[in-house]
Amino acid sequence: MFDRDRAPEELTGFATALEEAGADDLWVVEDLGWTGGVSAAALALAATSRLRVGIGIAPAPLRSPMLYAMEIANLARVHPGRVVAGLGHGVRDWMRQVGVAPKSPLAMLEESVTAVRGLLRGETVTLDGREVHLDGVRLVHPPEVVPPVVTGVIREKSLELSGRSADGTILVEGLSPDRLVEAIGHLRRGGAGPEHEVIGFTFLHVDEDAERAARTAAAELTGQAGFLGIAPEEVFGLLGPAEDIPAKVEALVEAGVDTVILRPFGDDHLGQSLAALKALGR
Repeated sequence: MFDRDRAPEELTGFATALEEAGADDLWVVEDLGWTGGVSAAALALAATSRLRVGIGIAPAPLRSPMLYAMEIANLARVHPGRVVAGLGHGVRDWMRQVGVAPKSPLAMLEESVTAVRGLLRGETVTLDGREVHLDGVRLVHPPEVVPPVVTGVIREKSLELSGRSADGTILVEGLSPDRLVEAIGHLRRGGAGPEHEVIGFTFLHVDEDAERAARTAAAELTGQAGFLGIAPEEVFGLLGPAEDIPAKVEALVEAGVDTVILRPFGDDHLGQSLAALKALGR
């Protein structure tokens, strides 16, 4: 993942270095005030030839489904098979700040996902929902290779929503394998089949001194721990010596994660990413 705190002009170099090192995916962020996900994805795609680039994640209330589909279709036509369109509820307070907080976040997300998927498939979409209203709209240039539309969600009802309506789901960083199994169970109850891509974000901090790595993680991941309702030392991640990374990735895969996305923190995000790829045999 290219972190939101990194300067945008660093993105293209980061992307090319990761592609050369053998990464499969690069994920970019869309957070209010930090950076736009579609423009970031366009930069990364143009700088590379093979990487799949995911938007993790655009807030549905901030993105008209029609406009989002138009933007994603452009990227997907020029870079077929290399785009993943992420959507989420958006941070409630941020959505209020810009005047787009929906009455029903669940309806907004599900209706947006349904509309965007239909438009990208080349369908004429009419939807008179609780939050989304489209009247006979279609894309003039739909992509030949339809990109997946995935959600980034956390709570039970949202996970079930994603399981029934999206092509895949992003699971938040910090979840232990046991909690990932629980989350995936909610996806399955919503109707997710084996083709539904489970994308696990996970923290990365490579440090050969395991005790120092633990102290750094405890200091930097306190906010995420509070968000997840757990102690800082319980936040799961690839934290510590590089030689421990393959086993931790395997634990995520065994829990049901199809795609593991590393989110580095601390100093030298690129160096940490390259160290992890090397440890994984890339």
